[in-house]
Amino acid sequence: MKLATLRLGTRTTAVRIEETDGEAVEVSAADVGSLLAQPDWPQIAAMAAGTRHSLEEADYAPLVPHPGKVVCVGQNYRAHVLEQGAKAPEYPTLFAKFSSALIGARDEILLPGSSQAVDWEVELAVVVGWPASNVSEAEALEAVAGYAVLNDVSMRDWQYRTSQFLQGKTFDRCTPFGPWLVTRDDPGVHEQGMDLSCDIDGETVQQGNTSDLVFGVAKLVSYISQAMTLAPGDVISTGTPGGSGHWREPRRYLADGNIMVSRAQGLGECRNVVIRATPAPA
Repeated sequence: MKLATLRLGTRTTAVRIEETDGEAVEVSAADVGSLLAQPDWPQIAAMAAGTRHSLEEADYAPLVPHPGKVVCVGQNYRAHVLEQGAKAPEYPTLFAKFSSALIGARDEILLPGSSQAVDWEVELAVVVGWPASNVSEAEALEAVAGYAVLNDVSMRDWQYRTSQFLQGKTFDRCTPFGPWLVTRDDPGVHEQGMDLSCDIDGETVQQGNTSDLVFGVAKLVSYISQAMTLAPGDVISTGTPGGSGHWREPRRYLADGNIMVSRAQGLGECRNVVIRATPAPA
């Protein structure tokens, strides 16, 4: 099952995606986060028979517009660790992102005037469907609603000002998240072997597979749940494969007018035009 959040004028609504019909069916919730807050959300979504909308005209909001937590994982693909000349971490490297950074699957990415080193990072996003606190790896996947595409667009010049990543990771309107949630029971997805890619203006700059993860989905959910209770609608962004611009020679960053396409196998794609904001005053 595929679920999304659409903008409809001044309101948003959760929808069930019917790709074979080219339509989205309204579900009785304002967005996917509100839907997941209902314990019986799978049944509610599956049985929904609300107003239908054409997917050709769909205006996708961020999949979960206001998650309580967005927990991101650094250095979690072996290829990405190697391109940095580093060693795989002993424990997951965690940092946060805030909802103000999230945009929809077709929204414009805002290049801030204060950064000249904006980089791409396609990632598999895990969306939590049921509360998880101190869960074991064996239990962890039972808390997962499903998966989506996220690009952890990063302002490298801000990220490396200090040892703390956060300031370079959560600029406003920088993080595509969507287009839809594909539930774990969907036969088209499998967290242990899904291809990911990122294209810039038609050129593939990142390719990877979740089999290269240092810490897999079950490990991450279990580990994070030891520190904080994961709630329905929370998001875990699991890290990026190799190919980011910052570790290329010469370095390469996003520019005004670029079209960035972020894909994950079975999860669709985010297609976002990059626009430059007014430069910050000197």
